[in-house]
Amino acid sequence: MANQIAIAGSILGTTEAVTYAKNSGLDPTRMLLSIANGAAQSWQLSNNAPRMLSGSFDPGFYIKHYLKDLRIALDAAREMKIELPILALAERLYAKMVAEGMGELGTQAIYLLYEKGLV
Repeated sequence: MANQIAIAGSILGTTEAVTYAKNSGLDPTRMLLSIANGAAQSWQLSNNAPRMLSGSFDPGFYIKHYLKDLRIALDAAREMKIELPILALAERLYAKMVAEGMGELGTQAIYLLYEKGLV
């Protein structure tokens, strides 16, 4: 579950960086090249961000399965009486994706919620 929790923060941060770059007039591909080897370096940034930008939402890992894992992690956190707000946000956003019929897409498709203004 620790892995899934870490991915939640990383994929949301990656999605927001790409969204910010695109909406601020930056070339998102150049932005990725400039930050990918610095402190922001991550698997999500190097692998899923280019997929987001190219519109490739085929699953490496299905949203519906990731949502299941996020809920298991949230349940465990509640049992431990700890708050994990980024995890809770990721669960809400991925639940919205499933409700919108996107559960068969890859986790990088979270980008679609931002693109469609559904966040």
